[in-house]
Amino acid sequence: MARFPGRSWAPSATGASGSSVASRATGTAGSAGGRPHGRQQQPRAARPKPVKHRSVAGQFFALQVLVVLLLVASAVVALVVQSRNDARHEATNRSVAVAQTFANSPGIVEALRSPDPTAILQPYAQAARINAGVDFIVVLDTNGIRYTHPNPARIGQKFVGNYEPALQGQVVTEEINGTIGPLVQAIVPVHAPDGQVVGMVSAGITIANVSSASERQLPVVLGAAAVALGLATCGTALISRRLRRQTHGLGPVEMTRMYEHHAAVLHAVREGVLIVGGDGRLLLCNDEARRLLDLPADAEGRMVTDLGLETAPQDLLTANRPVNDEMVLAGERLLAVNVRLTDQAGGPPGCVATLRDSTELLALSGRAEVAQRRLRLLYDAGVTVGSSLDVTRTAEELAQVAVPRFADFVSVDLAEQVLEGEEPPPGLELGRMRRAAFSGVRTDAPFYPVGTVVDVVPTSPLAGALSSGLAGVEPRLAEAEAWREQDPERSAQVLAYGVHSLVRVPLRARGVLLGVARFWRADRAEPFDEEDLALAEELVSHAAVCIDNARRYTREHAMAVTLQHSLLPRSLPEQNALEVAHRYLPAQAGVGGDWFDVIPLPGTRVALVVGDVVGHGLHAAATMGRLRTAIHNFSTLDLPPDELLGHLDELVNRIDQEESATGGSAAVTGATCLYAIYDPVSRRCTLASAGHPPPAMIDPAGRVVFPELSTGPPLGLAVLPFETVEVEVAEGSRLVLYTDGLVEDRERDIDEGLELLRAALAGPTRTPEQTCADVLGAMLPAHPQDDIALLVAKTRVLAEDHVAEWEVRSDPAAVGEVRAAVAERLALWGLDEAAFVTELILSELVTNAIRYGTGPIRVRLLRDRSLICEVSDGSSTSPHLKYAATTDEGGRGLFLVAQFADRWGTRYTATGKVIWTEQPLE
Repeated sequence: MARFPGRSWAPSATGASGSSVASRATGTAGSAGGRPHGRQQQPRAARPKPVKHRSVAGQFFALQVLVVLLLVASAVVALVVQSRNDARHEATNRSVAVAQTFANSPGIVEALRSPDPTAILQPYAQAARINAGVDFIVVLDTNGIRYTHPNPARIGQKFVGNYEPALQGQVVTEEINGTIGPLVQAIVPVHAPDGQVVGMVSAGITIANVSSASERQLPVVLGAAAVALGLATCGTALISRRLRRQTHGLGPVEMTRMYEHHAAVLHAVREGVLIVGGDGRLLLCNDEARRLLDLPADAEGRMVTDLGLETAPQDLLTANRPVNDEMVLAGERLLAVNVRLTDQAGGPPGCVATLRDSTELLALSGRAEVAQRRLRLLYDAGVTVGSSLDVTRTAEELAQVAVPRFADFVSVDLAEQVLEGEEPPPGLELGRMRRAAFSGVRTDAPFYPVGTVVDVVPTSPLAGALSSGLAGVEPRLAEAEAWREQDPERSAQVLAYGVHSLVRVPLRARGVLLGVARFWRADRAEPFDEEDLALAEELVSHAAVCIDNARRYTREHAMAVTLQHSLLPRSLPEQNALEVAHRYLPAQAGVGGDWFDVIPLPGTRVALVVGDVVGHGLHAAATMGRLRTAIHNFSTLDLPPDELLGHLDELVNRIDQEESATGGSAAVTGATCLYAIYDPVSRRCTLASAGHPPPAMIDPAGRVVFPELSTGPPLGLAVLPFETVEVEVAEGSRLVLYTDGLVEDRERDIDEGLELLRAALAGPTRTPEQTCADVLGAMLPAHPQDDIALLVAKTRVLAEDHVAEWEVRSDPAAVGEVRAAVAERLALWGLDEAAFVTELILSELVTNAIRYGTGPIRVRLLRDRSLICEVSDGSSTSPHLKYAATTDEGGRGLFLVAQFADRWGTRYTATGKVIWTEQPLE
């Protein structure tokens, strides 16, 4: 509390111990201001006049007045200067704007070039001057002679001012003292259409005629100054009155006595008291606080962080928050700490702390701390154990979370069937287990290493725990004999190593025995007790459920992987058009619905397919198998890619409708597909996409391009027909088809993935197998979240001498000519044995084309793995195989073709159809 020397209510020396003290002792003091009653009995002349108090207030008031006057004077000077600057700036802007406007007005150039410019411009200049509010507008010629002026007597005289820069096309502004006072004038050039300066225009305005907003603010400033003086007067009066109220009229003697009483009480209580300021300094502490915290003698006034306190009490004193009976350790003392903030009721910032010695509660606090550590261990185990659906990893997490907070060594042994995801053997006994995880404070302990097969001895306590399902504890292993029966030699090594206590807990979940977890202590002196056994059972029960979940997931994952691999191509068909390599990698979280296919087509063509079903698990794999089977069926119809995707889209819609109608859950939630057909004869590739990423094409020089495909919507969502794109592919090029799991994941978008794929594919020519390896090596994520299907095909071209083609006249006589030409080509190829059958087939097909088809009719022979005969015409009518009756004159031609050819069929083209046959080559 501050002391105000200007107002002292202390009694005189003669009455210091008289009436004043007596009145307080008898309780007669009772004035509203809190003054002692005896103080009123003193003569008025004996009281010091409060001259200093009033003089201090007066000085404070004078200082306020001086500050206000200085601020007002500064504001007035600033307004005057600002007003002048604003007036000059406004005058300059207005004169330049008026001069430029007049100089650019229509007709001024013609007026300057007229015989009498003054007669034309003087009226306009006067009218513009009046409208613009300037003092003059003067038009000059290039010699500075005035054409116009408000005073007609000055027309024809020389202009006063610097107009030479205006002749160079510049705008000139200047301040001058004219006959009408200080003014600002601007001179601007008048340009002819060819850019030549033909004259000048000057406009000016006196500064006195430009009013400024700053001048209008001067009365406001003066009014504000008057208000400030009034507020200062009122503020001084209120402050003086409040000071009198706060001190309650007490003088130095009374205030000193009050401080002495406060100090006596403060240091007499048996509770530590500390006052900390808002800046973290210790303002006051009593003797008990010094004793409890071992504070130095000069503690007051120093920062709390510099007093050498322990971390717990120091954090409470500097946390700037209320604390209620929080127990902290300070050395060997247990202190109950309470903290209250002093600024909550309008007081100064800081806090008041009280300390109470509660060392007798230390033992109880220790037990509470042990319980808290155990709860923390159980919480950490619940968070960390079971983070993945992997049996081995879950066992490792159990072993790691208990070391070293609960045990020094932990081993987890599981049934071998559990590690493989299978059901453990029935019953409550396990004859054989495998060590799945081990963790310890050191690595040289003589325990079984991970992977060791443990055969359970039937007479050992381990077998008893497994058969009963009950946990057990061996507090002192050195005194126990039965546990050594499991492995006497290993048990002796464990004891020699220093292991002295053991807890064993069977791993059981959902009534199934999975294995056993054992906890060992060596470095910690205290043995396991019953409370530790209960904690171990809590840990193991949670881990057992997680291990069983991982086991079930492993089993289902293996089933899904087996199903998917059974649905994917086990081997690629033989064909000569492409050299193909492929990769399929399932996601870590489970298999999905990615697939690929290589399908040979008639005419040495090959179809490449890559697709992706949304989702993971058995449903996605089964959906993939349905779509892959459908594509194989549609490909036998030899449809173009766009039509095949259209039929596939209709199939997906029917599947969804059937599942919706029956309430099933096997609807196709989404699928994409890319279908491409490569023809090694024409070297053209036809592609169509249903929501799938575009393929990559690498030419023999190593350049990578992504063809512009009209990517349609995913299957089941199409509302418009799919579109095809046809590109020509050079021999030796590589086609790369993939699913989005290769180029897109949580850490990168598809654009970034495509650029990475481009970089991985660019470079020298590589085989498809090497290309697959390089792409996966560069782009495979550490933890794939989606399936990855990759298909790389290197193009080949059917040699020109293996292709023969003829155009056939629409005349039955042309059949013989074709047969002769075909026989000659077969002899050239060394296929004389196939000549008879080939001639017979071509005779039937060409005759049908001439009789029932339309031109043009062409015949093509292809020598590949088989001999392919193709007859094309302009008709879209397809022949059908049927049995001819004995009375029918025809209908046996296709029957003969089907008998002699290994395969035959029809495919439709944009101009008609092609009937083809294949004959095996021995």
